[in-house]
Order: sequence, then structure tokens, then C-alpha cells
Amino acid sequence: MAGVLASATAGLLWARRHLLLVSVVGRSMEPTLRPGDRVWARRVPLAGVRPGDVVVVVAPAAMTAGRPAEPGDTGPGLLIKRVFAVPGEPVPVDRVPLLRQRGERLVPPGQLVVLGDNPPFSYDSRECGYIPESDLLGVVVRPRPRTG
Repeated sequence: MAGVLASATAGLLWARRHLLLVSVVGRSMEPTLRPGDRVWARRVPLAGVRPGDVVVVVAPAAMTAGRPAEPGDTGPGLLIKRVFAVPGEPVPVDRVPLLRQRGERLVPPGQLVVLGDNPPFSYDSRECGYIPESDLLGVVVRPRPRTG
């Protein structure tokens, strides 16, 4: 019995360190994800992220500045977006004109370009520019099954 309990405890500690459960709020990732969906994200370094991956990132300060805290808020807001470009790839100025002002030809080290699947409802790199590596929390590995 003690061995089973020890294994369960070790498994829970591993999961807490490596996985993150996030609820989808808003329509920015429709039709891929809908409000109320929950997804598992695996914590990975930037080197483990590829274009097309869906990621969880900390919302940029410009997005949350001045927003009053909601009851139950425990930290910064989170965004779920699709990676469009990673370091070393061409800067997608056709999709993200804001980045044209920076004059870089390639996405700089430690930066990501992210876009929502539903542009009219998405706050993403088109408004805030690059997402720094320090704000990357993980890559979505699978949504939890929808109930209902």
C-alpha cells in the first residue's frame, strides 16, 4: 500500500511540474477551441515549440493594465494562441504589420509570433508584437473531452 501511495504522489508531483490545465475563455481560437473547453499544456522551453503549435502564454501587460482584479484572480491572465513564427524564421510582416516597424528580417532569439485562429476576436501579435520566451508556459498537448 505504501508503494502505491508513493507512486501516486510521485506521479502527481511530476504532473504538477510538467503539465498545466487551462480553461478556454473567449472566441479567439474558434473553431479549434471553444469557450469552456479545457486543455492540457506541457511545459516546454522555446526550443520545443514549432510553428502551428497551440501554446499557453502569459497575457502581455498592455492587455491587462488597468483591468480591475476579478474575484478569484490568482495571477496574470493567460492566452491560448497558435504559433506563427519562432526565432530565426522570417518576420511575417504581411500577417503582423506592427512588426514591420521594428525592421528585423528574422524573428529575434527568445521571441514568438502568435495568432488566434479567429482573427476578429483575437488579441495577439497583431496588437502586442512579439511574445517573449519568459511568457511561454507550455504547448497544448490535448483538449479534455467536451461534456455536453
